[in-house]
Amino acid sequence: MASDRSKPSEERKRLLAEGALSRGSRLLSLPLGYAGRRTVALTRRARGHAGSEINADLQRRTADQIFTVLGELKGGAMKFGQALSLFEAVLPEDVAGPYRARLRQLQDSAPPMPTSRVHAVLAKELGENWRDNFSEFSVRPAAAASIGQVHKGVWKADGRTVAVKIQYPGADNALRSDLRQIGRLANMISPLAGGMDVKPLVKEMVERVGEEVDYDLEAAAQEQAAIGFDGDAEFVVPHVLMNTKKVMVSEWIEGRALSTVAEDDQETRNRHALSYVRFLFAAPSKVGLLHADPHPGNFRILDDGRLGIVDFGLVARLPEGLPSDMGRLLRYCVEGDAEKTRQGLEELGFVNGAVDAGELMDYLGPFVEPAAVDEFHFTREWMREQFTRVASPEAHTLARRLNLPPSYLIIHRVWLGGIAVICQLDSRARFGAVLDEFLPGFADPVSR
Repeated sequence: MASDRSKPSEERKRLLAEGALSRGSRLLSLPLGYAGRRTVALTRRARGHAGSEINADLQRRTADQIFTVLGELKGGAMKFGQALSLFEAVLPEDVAGPYRARLRQLQDSAPPMPTSRVHAVLAKELGENWRDNFSEFSVRPAAAASIGQVHKGVWKADGRTVAVKIQYPGADNALRSDLRQIGRLANMISPLAGGMDVKPLVKEMVERVGEEVDYDLEAAAQEQAAIGFDGDAEFVVPHVLMNTKKVMVSEWIEGRALSTVAEDDQETRNRHALSYVRFLFAAPSKVGLLHADPHPGNFRILDDGRLGIVDFGLVARLPEGLPSDMGRLLRYCVEGDAEKTRQGLEELGFVNGAVDAGELMDYLGPFVEPAAVDEFHFTREWMREQFTRVASPEAHTLARRLNLPPSYLIIHRVWLGGIAVICQLDSRARFGAVLDEFLPGFADPVSR
């Protein structure tokens, strides 16, 4: 009997091993494919073909393979693909254009889990009679993403339509394994993020895997936000009805993905982009949480125009709101006070070497421009200009003397990702007014 009971466990181990091998093979195809394309490129260059044409073709083909492989995988590969998709705005248009639709698919879709496995997870987490909780349950997933998928149902207790979020078996191991492999491919992937160093992004993802796969933590954060924004005229966060570590049931919200706003008229884009930015800053101020996964798949435009927000698996808990030092230094920079900006950054550990105040202002000035004017037009061109500028040899010399303290890492990433999204939407926004309202220290700097 003991050997019979062990069979399911051994079978599961075999399937997981086969899955890991398959995933590893697909990820391994990336550097092998890249090496082959570089060989072809060098041969073409030796035969006299134009270098710019060869480089553009190499970048296009590399992007095609990377986005194809990441799009086929869940786990860390899919999660990294979603993060990478935020920064397609910094790519040259001839590279970004053909992949924009695929990148948007990465933001909120992935291959679904088989129905038999869905039922097995629900039985394990909610009990063999799990169906008794629902008067209706759709076996077809409504959405599938990096570590889990969502099914639509009707909560039997009160008839509410609900979203049932189910985590893929072995999601935590898959996340860590994929991210470790992706970290080794950072040099190849970096050009597809506008030259941005992707190693810190991967490192942070690895460090926070435990939080993201724990639905107890996610449910607590989401319910905290739902209570804080209950009845809000601008934002909707669905309440959580029940959860385990691997399954979470929450209210269903109906709406279209924020990314679809890119096809709307200018006024509509402006309105929804501003609402998106306002939420990123309002949540720390109102409920003590920073939503740390800003890709558009987590934001829905409801029929009544409000912004619906889902997926609180990755958050920064900021009970006092965003740091007032951040707002104070940003105000100094906006006002052009180079010495106070340099001194403040030095005191907070942002500077790890001798930095000239004037050079520092030249470096930071374009970044703070959106906060210095009444209304700013966020465009792909502006985003590309900033990435090109900071990648220059002159800027790189200064950047090596700057440091990002650990407490600001996630805030910086969310800020950068949020700006990338509203640049993708080609939107005009009163960004400074949002900072006045929600960023402590910005409207009225203290300790001058």
